[in-house]
Order: sequence, then structure tokens, then C-alpha cells
Amino acid sequence: MIGGVEHTLATSVQCTGIGLHTGRPVDLVLRPAAAGTGILFVRTDLEPQVRFPARGEWVSGTLLATSLGNGDVRISTVEHLISAFAGMGVDNCTVEVSGPELPIMDGSAAPFVYLIRQAGMRAQSRMRRRLVIRKPIEVREGNRSVRVVPSRSFKISIEIDYAHPAIGQQEISSLRLTPERYAREIAPARTFGFLKDVQMLQANGLGLGGSLQNAIVLDDQSVLNREGLRFPDEFARHKLLDLVGDLALLGLPLQGHVKGVRSGHGLHQALVAEIRANPGCWTVEVPGDVGPGRAPERPRVPRLIRQTG
Repeated sequence: MIGGVEHTLATSVQCTGIGLHTGRPVDLVLRPAAAGTGILFVRTDLEPQVRFPARGEWVSGTLLATSLGNGDVRISTVEHLISAFAGMGVDNCTVEVSGPELPIMDGSAAPFVYLIRQAGMRAQSRMRRRLVIRKPIEVREGNRSVRVVPSRSFKISIEIDYAHPAIGQQEISSLRLTPERYAREIAPARTFGFLKDVQMLQANGLGLGGSLQNAIVLDDQSVLNREGLRFPDEFARHKLLDLVGDLALLGLPLQGHVKGVRSGHGLHQALVAEIRANPGCWTVEVPGDVGPGRAPERPRVPRLIRQTG
């Protein structure tokens, strides 16, 4: 999934869904983009339109979801779509959104995978660069941590631990993602929340679009969704889905083994910032570009403020 040439969509595709927090309809259009563009969000409901590159330096918040900011304008809940792009190997896409947040769809990345497959994918002439980890990098907050260590391929591990009888301890170890595996085993895993928290959010004017149709909801003892879980470890799979999306804000596919322990959006973005702030721990390489006597490419990157919240 890391090597080869860059890819974009073969054609445009669109849908309408509900925003998780506003509860209002949101129009979403995915359009092909030129090689080297990356993932670019555009707020089409504003005049002039506001653009948000999907990169770590544009992250404006990590409370409950990952948000991007441009001045005083934000776009939130971007991680599921970005995860789908990364998991399916889409490097370049323009994402037009008619509101301040992406549609929540069913709470997973599966609807976005469906849209990508409907549009089809087109290979581009530019070779896909990759960020290769050479030395371990870690961020930690109490008993929560996320680290990346050198590896010959991209691998991802996640551990979660909730004091809830329906969740408990769950672990996914050294998963190597391919588009097929991502679509089958990770993308369908839904976001989850606790009934008491949902009620508190809605009382404060947030989570107005949340329902049993777009999230796993738990009371003190059990899962409230009548259909139950899609996977026995769906909670860990969704955390892995989030981690894939958050890491994609590096702007390049990562070659390394990422290990998250009780981690969330804030810690994931802290790792992104720590990676970019320590260029001595990684190189950027293009397949076939590094030979004897030739140093790997190391582009200039802005130093970011460390985020832990």
C-alpha cells in the first residue's frame, strides 16, 4: 500500500448525510485532484470558499474528533474519511463539504470506502513518497501512549482498556493493512459512546445528529444497538481506524510500526507533531530513488507545537 505511484479518484462522487454535532444535512463531494495535491478539504458553504489541507499543522482540535482550522473557520470529524483514503490508497482528492463537519454516515468508514469504489481509482505519473522511520519516537500521557518504531513495512497495533463489561481489554497486534483488508476488517467498525455522555452532549447542543444508526451506544452494562456488534472487538478496530486517519495527517504514507495504548485523537496528533519536529528520526524516500552514494530526500517541514489534549 505504501509503494508504487500516487492515485486519485477516476471520477467525482457525492452524497448527503447528517452532521454528528449539528444534526443538519451535509453535502459531500469527492473530486479527483492532481498528483502532489494530497487531501484538500473545501468549505463550499462559505463565500469565499475556505480550504483546509489535511495535514497536521492545520489541526485545530482533537476533542471527540479531529478538526482542521483555517483562521476562525473549522471543519470537524474528518478522520473517518481520511482513514478511508489512507486505507484504500487514495493520495490526492479534493473534498467539498457544505458545512462545518463531515457527515457521520453510519459512524464507520465503510460508506466512504463505498464512495471511493463507486468513483474508481486512477493511477498518476508521480511516484508515491513514504516517510521511513529510522529511530523510535514516542509520546506519553500517564498510562496512555503511542509510539512508532522502525519496520520494513507499515504495521499498526492498538490496545484499549475500558472498565465496561461490553468492552474490557482488547488488542490488535501488528496488523499489516492492504486496501482489501482495510475495507473488510477495519472500515466497517463504528464509533462508540456511552449513553450518559451522549445525553450530556445533547443537553449542551452537541451530538444532535447522534443516534443508534450512526454509533454504538452503551449504557452501564451493555450495547444498546439492537443488531449488536459487527465484530467481537469492534471497539479496538474503530480505534485503529481512527489512528490510521490521524496518522495520515503526516501528509505521506508512513513506513514504521505504530503502537497505540489507550490512545486517542489528541495523542495521535501529538505523535504526528513529534515526528515532524524530529527529522533526524526519519527519511522521506521514493521507491528506486535512493541508491549507493545518494542520500534520501529530506524536505523542509515546519516545526509544530506539541499537542497532548
